Amino acid sequence: GGAKMAAGSGGPAARELFAEGLLQFLRPAVRQLDGHVHAVRESQVELREHIDSLATELCRINEDQKVALDLDPYVKKLLNARRRVVLVNNILQNAQERLRRLNHSVAKETVRRKAMLEAAGGYPQGLPGK
Repeated sequence: GGAKMAAGSGGPAARELFAEGLLQFLRPAVRQLDGHVHAVRESQVELREHIDSLATELCRINEDQKVALDLDPYVKKLLNARRRVVLVNNILQNAQERLRRLNHSVAKETVRRKAMLEAAGGYPQGLPGK
């Protein structure tokens, strides 16, 4: 496409500048996504604690009941919901770990490219420097 041709026609310095711009664009997005995943994981833990509390309370009510009221199906549903919450939390934890590795790679690549550009004499004339 046009972006590829523009980056390719300007030589290595323009390609490095394009790559650095792309990394600068990606870093905040990765950090924001990591923050959102962290917030969801915290709410999942809170939800799991509420489910545990509710299941315990239902079991206690069931034991204290004089009238035969079968709450076991509800307890089973709660425990099933808890299991799903734990599964989602595990998926989120894996996603967050991958995001952290990606963020680390982006930061490392940015430092490497910046050092390479500085060693090559900085930014090409007419392009903004940092």
